[in-house]
Amino acid sequence: MRDFSNTVRSCSGALLVLLLFAAPLAASVDLAHVASRATQKTAKSGDGVEIAYYSLGEGPTVLFLHGFPDLWLTWTHQMGALADSYRVVAMDLRGYNRSGQPEEVSSYEMDHLLADVNAVIDDLGEESITLVGHDWGGGIAWRFAMAHPEKVHQLVICNLTHPRGYETVRINATPEQKANMQYIERIRDPEAVSKLGITPERLALRWQSNPDMHELYLEGYRRSFFDGMMHYYRAADMFDATEPGDYPQLPMPVLQFHGLKDTAVHHDGLRDTWNWIESDYTLVTLPGIGHNVQNEAAETVSQTLRLWLDARRD
Repeated sequence: MRDFSNTVRSCSGALLVLLLFAAPLAASVDLAHVASRATQKTAKSGDGVEIAYYSLGEGPTVLFLHGFPDLWLTWTHQMGALADSYRVVAMDLRGYNRSGQPEEVSSYEMDHLLADVNAVIDDLGEESITLVGHDWGGGIAWRFAMAHPEKVHQLVICNLTHPRGYETVRINATPEQKANMQYIERIRDPEAVSKLGITPERLALRWQSNPDMHELYLEGYRRSFFDGMMHYYRAADMFDATEPGDYPQLPMPVLQFHGLKDTAVHHDGLRDTWNWIESDYTLVTLPGIGHNVQNEAAETVSQTLRLWLDARRD
């Protein structure tokens, strides 16, 4: 395998977005085998968009939401670690892989994204679940837990700070932080897909050390709607905020993982998170780990998540 950073540098300079995603570390789990065992189903969201989800195991339900530009496959290590005692479910967010791919920017506004999660929970026949999210999936998870606390009895967030903290960092960003967040404006550009050189092959690069997973990612990206991925950023009003918003308190226990090497979501946004959570709050920071904490520190995330869930199981 060629060094990932060299691979990115050797590609088009417009591939800045790929700098956010480090190659996953080698895992002891056969990730492709875990993925092959999952059962695929679909749920219809409020606006008629079909949302694909994949489930494995039996027991209390843990629902995973991936980020940008990822797929449900990002959670295979965690799914494999929990499936003996939990029903683990991972969604493809709208625009990705086998989920519906509406063309309008407005179809990717937060209300629709929350409705997608709600549709999957209802399709699973669950009243309340543990919700896990990374990156954009983390942003959706924070907001869903605020909007529907009765449906989320436990919340787990990977490398996406609380909306209040995230907005505070963006609004008061240092020059270094502003430079690190310039990718957002590039993604919001109507011509982002062509200007950034987004292709299935380039998005799948970080999995090239695992041929089986690389092929699954490549297939998934070939089915995806790249402008839909960009629409999340184009439709989001938080990037235009001039002051932090007000958010309701969260009544459920929260577990948060954050790789401190992440430049896309700065750890300064972790400050004061405990002030917005009424229940117990567990923060796990990982020095030397970047944005994709669930892949880069897969064993640590999976083992810690399992211990945290087991300790709170009825």
